[in-house]
Amino acid sequence: MKGRAGRIARVGVLGAALTSFACATGSLDVTPSDHATVLADQAIEGDSPATPGPYSVGYLTYGSGTDENRAAYRDSVAFRTDSVDASKLVDLGESAEERNGYWGFTPEGFPLNARVWYPEGEGPFPLALVVHGNHNPQDFSDPGYDYLGELLASRGIILASIDMNFINGGIRQENDGRGWLLLKHLQAWRGFNEDADNPFFGMVDMSNLAVMGHSRGGEAVGHAAAFNRLDRYPDDASLEFDFGFDIRAVVAIAPVDGQYLPKGRKVPVEDVDYLVFHGSHDGDVTSFHGLRQYDRVTFPEGGDRFKASVYMYRANHGQWNSVWNSYDNGPRSPRILDLRYLVPPEDQRRMAEIYITAFLETSLKGEERWKPLFRDHRVAGQWLPETMYVTRMQHASFKRVAGFEEDIDVTSGSEEGVTLRGDSLAHWSEETLALRSRNRANTSASQENQAVRLGWNNRIEGSDTTRMGPPARFRVELPARLVSAWGVGTGHSIGFGLTATPNVPGPRDDPDAGSEEEGREGDSDQGDEVGRSGGADSESDDGPPPIDLSVEIEDASGRRARVTLSDYGPIRRPLDITIWRRGDQEDDAFADRSEVVLQGYEIPIADFLEEEPALDPTRRRAISLVFDQAPAGEVLVDDIGLSNLGDGWWESRLR
Repeated sequence: MKGRAGRIARVGVLGAALTSFACATGSLDVTPSDHATVLADQAIEGDSPATPGPYSVGYLTYGSGTDENRAAYRDSVAFRTDSVDASKLVDLGESAEERNGYWGFTPEGFPLNARVWYPEGEGPFPLALVVHGNHNPQDFSDPGYDYLGELLASRGIILASIDMNFINGGIRQENDGRGWLLLKHLQAWRGFNEDADNPFFGMVDMSNLAVMGHSRGGEAVGHAAAFNRLDRYPDDASLEFDFGFDIRAVVAIAPVDGQYLPKGRKVPVEDVDYLVFHGSHDGDVTSFHGLRQYDRVTFPEGGDRFKASVYMYRANHGQWNSVWNSYDNGPRSPRILDLRYLVPPEDQRRMAEIYITAFLETSLKGEERWKPLFRDHRVAGQWLPETMYVTRMQHASFKRVAGFEEDIDVTSGSEEGVTLRGDSLAHWSEETLALRSRNRANTSASQENQAVRLGWNNRIEGSDTTRMGPPARFRVELPARLVSAWGVGTGHSIGFGLTATPNVPGPRDDPDAGSEEEGREGDSDQGDEVGRSGGADSESDDGPPPIDLSVEIEDASGRRARVTLSDYGPIRRPLDITIWRRGDQEDDAFADRSEVVLQGYEIPIADFLEEEPALDPTRRRAISLVFDQAPAGEVLVDDIGLSNLGDGWWESRLR
């Protein structure tokens, strides 16, 4: 067997734990194509990124030295910091008197408090700040990232867990304040690094900085990255900004999105490496709102910036924080939420250790060996906890040819001259992807992103169930000038996001019966109706059949080559989710019992050349999805494009 498919042996990652879970709940459809798998001959060798490094770890706190409620920031501080005036960003509303009385300070004098884990060595070392989200303000959240602090410091990265418990609780629209406070901490760190009397004098590499946040903190880190580039506060220009730090990396853990809307707009994030992850069984931020921020992250031309998203099945909201754990809905969580089948907290935090360490070492330390993890999570299947993952990655070199956002013409692509064609499709439409919940009244239940829905059934209608027509296909035709202008060659890859749906369209009309429907592109009413209501080829007692398909490229001479998509990532339908203990609450709270999260795929042009060496990728004419691997099904597809990742993204063995 030629090509990449001939080099891959699949090894299941899920194992007995997930099998037992499926049997216990009766609600999880696990098919071979749904298993997370390891590429046996491409798995990253050596120790996991979660393995402690060579440095001894030091620990200290800094802060006001006068905190009435926190001994760690009163008597125990290694050195004192000045307070900052956040009154233009944080409004305590009617609770101001009570809150100010409890904390002993007002927004005019917020403290800069933090716990710091650091490598005991000469440095300088990269610096990462992490901030918690909203939680009971008296159940202090900042100690909950100790596991990350110990690990990162041992591997040569300073981690400061920032105390913002004093803006937790019932106030709203304070996430701009959280982002601004992160930048004020970075200003303080610049001073620490320049102060000969400070323990961190000369220890910090201020050219390699990261900000990380969880929940509301996960939104706030995007605001910090945006404010870092501004001269003034968007909501009150009398507040001047003077930041301009070298923030290279942003990590958002189960973030909210849209709590802060300057000028009624979502905050853009530019020119940083970006990682977002979310748990399917999150009982607080119950939809993957971070997908919207992921889509808003943009890069300048050139460079090696990238963004990545990870959706972890059975992970919740709180277990990323060792203080919060499974109590996503407060003390009553065991009575309200179905906690029985969450991944163990140590597994959830191990996933965070693997991805965050690999991401920060890639972004801040120029480490090449972890890059394949973001392209295809299966190369780390020997380390990742046993559950399922849906992942995407997009590189700064990505050039979109079909994003399905631009207009209402379903035949036009994202670049001038790109044409979209369908052949023998039962359904073809463009639509906005939905979230399963809106979380808050002033946010939408939308991913704010469009994709194309493609349905097919290759079987010919009639009593002979073995009679098949030619496979349906979706074709993206590229103008020659575009391929030439982009310099497309053997080093490029084809990338896109895709998920299968449960819908199975009905059989095609019989062409021998003289139907006028034959040959029409994507508008078969009969196929659409059957696909949504069931039918001869619809779901069986075992659920809909597995989905696979081929990806084909064609050059200007008509030469073609195909590869099988499942060789480049798992193809799965949206995963079943049950968060509430009572089914009626689940039905009332959510539009669906699953979340649409697209899996990302990157397919090297070189793999097509192995199938057809005479193919000329520099004169490429079309990219096609060919539905020849499964007789019927439906998929959602987005962001078809071309990337030039470079060797580091494909190399997966340690040397």
